[in-house]
Amino acid sequence: MRTVLLHRQGETVQVDAVDPGWLTPGAEEILWVDIENPEEPDRLLLSDVFRIHELAVEDAILEIHHPKIERYENLLYLILHGIVSEAGGAGFVTQDVDFLLGPNFIITVHRTRSRSIETERRVCLRHANVLADGPLALCHRIVDLMVDHYGPEVDGLEDRLEALERVVFEAPGPNPLKDLLVLKRDIAWLRRVALPQRDAVGRLARREFPEIGEALAYRFRDVYDHLVRFTDEALFLQDRVTGLLDAHLSNQSNSLNQVMKVLTVIATIFMPLTVLTGMYGMNVGLPAFPGGPDVQFGWIVGLMLGLSFSMLWFFRWMRWL
Repeated sequence: MRTVLLHRQGETVQVDAVDPGWLTPGAEEILWVDIENPEEPDRLLLSDVFRIHELAVEDAILEIHHPKIERYENLLYLILHGIVSEAGGAGFVTQDVDFLLGPNFIITVHRTRSRSIETERRVCLRHANVLADGPLALCHRIVDLMVDHYGPEVDGLEDRLEALERVVFEAPGPNPLKDLLVLKRDIAWLRRVALPQRDAVGRLARREFPEIGEALAYRFRDVYDHLVRFTDEALFLQDRVTGLLDAHLSNQSNSLNQVMKVLTVIATIFMPLTVLTGMYGMNVGLPAFPGGPDVQFGWIVGLMLGLSFSMLWFFRWMRWL
């Protein structure tokens, strides 16, 4: 699906197609083309109408790319990732949004629905001055909104981590190992996306490209500061979940050791009892206890109980129990 917004003569309107005359040098029109789930006609639009480099077109059409920023002739190519909660709130997914920025146009390409782009599209149609500020200013507005959406997801990761900490340390329940590994994967993915995204926005904030003015650089610096905070929090969360995973495995090992210790004590106590009952179960003559045949069983039971309590006392004295 393709949406085209045109700013001309102080008005922003939605149009059906791109007029190549709007792209000529010195044209007063400002154009925003948003492409969702690009297809072959969209590829032709980028290459034949906008005259965008074939490598940039190929990257924009591909489904997944890591965040980066590149410069082509009269064009800035920026890839950033938006973030969306999964159904049920159990994690998140990211989607890459490609920005192609020319002198008087901005093209956004993405595979799935982008709430940031939809929000800015409605704002542009209500306020003509938004698109009038230029492609880079609109790019900043979209990027700033995309980065703002990271905040609730990072808070959600921290809430999930705190819940798992309560399960591990305070209220042991079902084995949380699977949830810990899923959380660790989500945090690792967040770092994998946020770190290169921070570097890409940092290049805009440092004015490495002549198109970025001083006022716009300050705006991108604010976005960069937010990304720095999110990457630092992701690193901190990764350390916490790694420590929690180690603590859980240690608790599991200690519990297993306790079980093995109890079973070992039981087996050790029954070893002499087994020998005693085996001896007196043989069909051979053995020394008899005082009192006659009627009290032999009582002697055997008493001897077994005495051996058991003696061994338990010895284990306690040696601090093995």
